[in-house]
Amino acid sequence: MKEIKQNLNGTGMRIGIVQSRFNPVVCEGLLAACFMQLVKSGVSEDDITLATVPGALEIPLALQSMAQSRKFDALIALGAVIRGDTFHFEIVCNESARGVGEVQLHSGVPIANAILTTNTDEQAEVRMNVKGAEAALVAIEMVNLLKEFS
Repeated sequence: MKEIKQNLNGTGMRIGIVQSRFNPVVCEGLLAACFMQLVKSGVSEDDITLATVPGALEIPLALQSMAQSRKFDALIALGAVIRGDTFHFEIVCNESARGVGEVQLHSGVPIANAILTTNTDEQAEVRMNVKGAEAALVAIEMVNLLKEFS
């Protein structure tokens, strides 16, 4: 049996990031951790492109445009949806996740989804550093995995 091993070397990769501007403290934390991990993993700063959008619901459209450009090996979605007092939380969580998944499957470009969905600001702030870094690693790993199949 041939096993494809995890490869977290990002050298030479071009990465696109779409970040929500809603919940800015958390989103900036996600971005900082993601960016640091990408660079640590060998991705050149010059090969990282950031686009910001108003909120989580706008992330999939920006990702779709980036994927269609064929300028990126992988994409990363960064955002934070924090529960409020209305049903709007569920709509934003579900629709942003659905949109990210659809873009990934239709384009064939791997997308790391780091749109946090939490009950409180505190929960989001606790998770932002870990999830930002994990998103970078997921993007790199998936690019390398897909290369094994081509």
